[in-house]
Amino acid sequence: MNNQNQSAYKITIGIECHVQLKTVSKLFSGAGNDAREAPPNSLVNHIDFGLPGALPVLNQEAVHLACRAAFALNTRPQSFSKFDRKHYFYPDLPMGYQITQFDEPIILGGNVDINIDGERKTIGITRAHIEADAGKSTHPEGKDYSLVDLNRAGTPLLEIVSEPDMHTALEAKAYATELYLRMRYADVSDANLYYGNMRFDVNVSVSKTDSLGTRTETKNLNSFRSIEKAIEYEARRQISVLEEGGRIIQETRGWDDTNQKTFTQRTKENADDYRYMPDPDIPPVILSQEYISSIEKEMPTMPDQWRQRLQGLGLDQSQTDTLLLAEVEDNLTSYLRLIEQNLNDPDFAKFLGNWFVNLEIPLKHGASDSQWIKDAQRADLYKVVYSLYHANKLSSTNVKALLSDLLRQDVMPEDVEEYAEVSGYIQMSNEAEMEAIVAQVIKDNDKAAMDVKSGEMKAIGFLVGQVMKLSNGKANPGLAKTLIEKQLGL
Repeated sequence: MNNQNQSAYKITIGIECHVQLKTVSKLFSGAGNDAREAPPNSLVNHIDFGLPGALPVLNQEAVHLACRAAFALNTRPQSFSKFDRKHYFYPDLPMGYQITQFDEPIILGGNVDINIDGERKTIGITRAHIEADAGKSTHPEGKDYSLVDLNRAGTPLLEIVSEPDMHTALEAKAYATELYLRMRYADVSDANLYYGNMRFDVNVSVSKTDSLGTRTETKNLNSFRSIEKAIEYEARRQISVLEEGGRIIQETRGWDDTNQKTFTQRTKENADDYRYMPDPDIPPVILSQEYISSIEKEMPTMPDQWRQRLQGLGLDQSQTDTLLLAEVEDNLTSYLRLIEQNLNDPDFAKFLGNWFVNLEIPLKHGASDSQWIKDAQRADLYKVVYSLYHANKLSSTNVKALLSDLLRQDVMPEDVEEYAEVSGYIQMSNEAEMEAIVAQVIKDNDKAAMDVKSGEMKAIGFLVGQVMKLSNGKANPGLAKTLIEKQLGL
């Protein structure tokens, strides 16, 4: 299929995201909610097993976290919502139905802004509802049986359903990343993709007109890269089928990460197949305006607010995105907290942001905790280095070298200048010493000196470089340039 045929089609994408709420216990039972390292079927009780007569009790903290998620999605929770039964049979669903919210969910509306190549785009949120997760079936290769682990059965999920507002794989990846950031900053979920705390179902359709084509749903994607690659593959596959005169079947598909392709799992069910009915065992959730307002007041600073602050300091989009992601991935490193504490000194706050992005974050990813400076010392160390830089005692190159040392060594803030001096990082700013070095450079590079005198000012950069070389990198480049101009009579 050539690119011309592909460009004739409009790709439309919607995403359903399952977010595991970070409660201590499950949605309707007292069993533990953290199954990451637990042996199979060790976090279950009579409710999770679906035993006759077992009555569910709604976890209040799950409702609280869902309300926080509503504000993170730029909307407010509904004052009235209810739970329903979604009927289907599967071995890892002992009740024979899933408890979810159908027609009256806890969240309606909302939006998420993404940034693609400097342009902002708003992705609408259709709804988000609370539901209990199913268990997990494992199908051992070469065996004629399956294994069922119910540790995940009853785990509280928030399913966030987007509008079909995305039209490229990059937009979908950006949306998923932003959703991840918002759930982490709102402290709704650990959102650990490796452990399945956040999973994405991607709906893709293609059409030559503005009307939507037949969609397929690729289930359980657990990385931003797999979202991007699955959409690219599925769009190409659908276009190829249509170009060859075939038709798209509405179906559920899986993602083969090894071969980078989607595959058929089952034909897609419709809402009628699930026989939704209100759950008679769970009362409706009724939230007072006082309760909703109290949650709004407890919301932390969210990614969009951080972007405004960071870009107001002069950090660009790439630096801002790096800081926002690193803050939640490098747990308790507190890049943003240190910047926030120094917003009264914008130049120093920007200095922190620049060196966090350009040095500390890359270094941290290759270091163990035992190799890293304690958080309490970091701000003071940065302040000393910043003052040395602004006193023209450190070049930007030596700022990087000095910080690289300090972040991995136990140097007290009051000893930093002495350490920098002994290590050869302090710039030579003694004018008499510099005069002699400049005179030597001019003598050894008479052609470049004549070029500068003749107006070829590019050559002055070469001479400054020679001064830096002769001084073993210790010369102050600004002073070197001034002295070169002085000795050449400019």
